[in-house]
Amino acid sequence: MKTALALRHIHFEDLGTLEPLLRGRGFDVRYLDPSVDDLTAVDAASPDLIVALGGPIGAFDEDAYPFLTAELHLIEHRLASGRPLLGICLGAQLIARLSGAKVAPMGYKEIGFGELALTEDGQNSVLAPLAGMSVLHWHGDRFDLPAGSRLLASTARCVQQAFTLGDAVLGLQFHLEADASQIERWLVGHCAELAQAGVDPRTVREDAQRHGAALARAARLVMADWLDRL
Repeated sequence: MKTALALRHIHFEDLGTLEPLLRGRGFDVRYLDPSVDDLTAVDAASPDLIVALGGPIGAFDEDAYPFLTAELHLIEHRLASGRPLLGICLGAQLIARLSGAKVAPMGYKEIGFGELALTEDGQNSVLAPLAGMSVLHWHGDRFDLPAGSRLLASTARCVQQAFTLGDAVLGLQFHLEADASQIERWLVGHCAELAQAGVDPRTVREDAQRHGAALARAARLVMADWLDRL
């Protein structure tokens, strides 16, 4: 059986709508929490797919959160293996950092559903089903593009929204995986951040109801195409 290892930093930021697709394609899906699980015992090249998920810490926060050191080593070795690696939000930022790119605060938060604009490369990529769609954004940091990567998508508030690095590495700043039916867990779990950013949870909830089904359909198309191309 194929294996998919997801690095989950906070319980409700899981694989969301992507998990049923992976299981349907024969993947044994396993979660590890980098903050408590021993990542040093993981063979980075062994899983057929590794997904580094989001979280409310920064890509350079290993002094405050020492577990990041082991996670960075794991992702670094995965990159070196050339095997499939998907990074979402914090996960994409960690990949960017390890690829020599700058990751830094934007000075403001991009939270909520917003339209994604695909670049020319993006229109010819697996992200094509997301053209003009509203996706879930939830971040305050941004990454520069790693050398040799291709920019696939942008928003008005954050130019670098997605990149591909070679054939096997995909980094997404936005939350392709977000399950709108579970948005209440995000709203409760990140209530302090919402209040600090001046974002009304009712707006996010209403937008999740409005855009969630379309995002889920597009996410399945994106992930299926990416796996097929791999």
